[in-house]
Amino acid sequence: MKAVARAMSFGWLADFLERLGRSGVFLAEGLWRLATPPYRLHPIARQIQFIGARSLLVIVVAGTFVGMVVALQFYDTLVRFGSVGLLGAAVGLSLLRELGPVLTALVVIGRAGSAICAEISIMRNEQQIDSLECMAVDPLRYLIAPRFAAALISVPLLTCIFITVGIWGGYLVGVILFGVSPGSYLGGMYDAVNRGDLVMGGAKALVFAVLFIWIAACKGYYLHLDPAGAAGSEGVSRVTTEAVVLSSIAVLCSDYLVSAIIL
Repeated sequence: MKAVARAMSFGWLADFLERLGRSGVFLAEGLWRLATPPYRLHPIARQIQFIGARSLLVIVVAGTFVGMVVALQFYDTLVRFGSVGLLGAAVGLSLLRELGPVLTALVVIGRAGSAICAEISIMRNEQQIDSLECMAVDPLRYLIAPRFAAALISVPLLTCIFITVGIWGGYLVGVILFGVSPGSYLGGMYDAVNRGDLVMGGAKALVFAVLFIWIAACKGYYLHLDPAGAAGSEGVSRVTTEAVVLSSIAVLCSDYLVSAIIL
């Protein structure tokens, strides 16, 4: 019995290391295809429209209400200590350093990441990727590289939009609703935010973009190697759910790591 248990434990470890290595190779090859010519602009533009433009409305709505909630909570806390003048700084820093990149990534994962994983896994399930290989078309360059490029462009831009509308959502609550001085709100934000805060927000947006597209595309691309081995709609739904969960966890974990490195 001990030998069987030991073999099962080593089997799990070997399977984990195999999947980890396969995912690492997938990421390296995808980024290599992205960095080397030929460059195909039309697929990149189409993916920017899918990942970025179609996520714009939900980003604006989410950013506005997040900024309003942040301002509401900070106002309630700061008014107790007589520091209402710091409201703009608190809203700006929290959105720029933390909430903006993280919530943007989570929204994009839920809206675009799940669709990307499902699309690629369906192509694998219906042997369309195998057909590309038979026609001497590199599937990584044709399918994956444009999505990497689009994510690296779209997610930072969506993060900037989220932060901007969040700041004005906070302005709506702090200045218009509670009567905080507009100069105090905007001036405090201007004095508090520095270049390091901008670097942290931008770095997180880029890291989250790579993570979400890597996990979503990799899970769909290697559907046929899934240990559970379910095909059809069941397999597609399972790997899509796994991709969304893993991407969300990866974003939250990497958020701490990037903060710890840059601070």
